[in-house]
Amino acid sequence: MAKQVINIGTTANDGTGDPIRDAFDKCNDNFTELYSDDAGDVGSITATAPIARDSATGAVTISLNDDGVTHAKLENRYTASGSITTYTGAVTVDWSAATNFVMGSSLTGAIEFDFTNFKTGQVLTIHNLTGSQTITLDSNAATSETFNKLGGNDYDGSTTNALMIECISDSANAVFNYSVLTYASDTTPS
Repeated sequence: MAKQVINIGTTANDGTGDPIRDAFDKCNDNFTELYSDDAGDVGSITATAPIARDSATGAVTISLNDDGVTHAKLENRYTASGSITTYTGAVTVDWSAATNFVMGSSLTGAIEFDFTNFKTGQVLTIHNLTGSQTITLDSNAATSETFNKLGGNDYDGSTTNALMIECISDSANAVFNYSVLTYASDTTPS
């Protein structure tokens, strides 16, 4: 027997579809064919994972051994490093391109980081940030954005800084939390 398709009509409640009893009769017939298929041949199954069918019970098992999340399966926004080579003016920072960005040199003038393609929960870091200049944060959120400073540290252009930003909401009214940390090379943390 071939699969029986339920006629759902042209629009809701227009009276052109199958009556409820006929529709459920087709459902029952379809399930009966599936469960009584003693040859184990239910038809064409396409899958990317190995499939096994128990000949005694007819149960189908799908082994999704390739569903483990690995570094190679993650997007660049969670795994890649990028660089920023503009040191003054407006600079677009594409959150889909990398999870951390390294400044290639000290700031030479006031800079505005304009964030694009950010996702809720994503954290982005800008490393090697130096230069006694003003830094402004902005985004291409549709309506507005809010930047909340975490902690009491301010940007210190006389030393090396890391700017860490987390996207709290990627809605039209985007929300970001950020913190600034100074750092220096040190092999003996204390």
